[in-house]
Amino acid sequence: MRPTRSRSASQIADVANSLIDPILAKRAGISTALLNAWPEIAGETYAEFSRPEKIAWPKRNGANEDGGFKPGTLTIACEGARVLFLTHAQDELIHRVNGFFGYVAIERVRVVQKPVQPLGGNHRPKPTLSPSETRDLEARLAGIESEALRKAIMRLGAGVMSEKRNKRR
Repeated sequence: MRPTRSRSASQIADVANSLIDPILAKRAGISTALLNAWPEIAGETYAEFSRPEKIAWPKRNGANEDGGFKPGTLTIACEGARVLFLTHAQDELIHRVNGFFGYVAIERVRVVQKPVQPLGGNHRPKPTLSPSETRDLEARLAGIESEALRKAIMRLGAGVMSEKRNKRR
């Protein structure tokens, strides 16, 4: 009799995350979901030169503790003189990180100055469009009221259009 095999395929990222998440949670208090979502959480302004390092949760003192949840401190690594900019935006980052978690998980942000390597190694170059392609895409998206949504769809459209152009070559 043959051993039965699962018919469903798993993505390698899901398998890797299931192995890495317990280690990250134990050592740094964070998950791969937070690391992967950091560019959306921090925004284009801060994501390139910052990275979440760890979340320090307050220690419980046994009898003195009321048993309630206490928010933690998020440590963010940041490059060079940009620490100042990130420090000024820490209230907004706290709000965004808590929005990501869906509850008040972070109370404070601690910024440490150190070199930051991009997550995931080498990134693809940003897609470039010709001026006519850019005008065409902007015309298609003119009806979208939300500036953030329009920019996101513009980035997506630029990526799709440049990918199609590169495949035709």
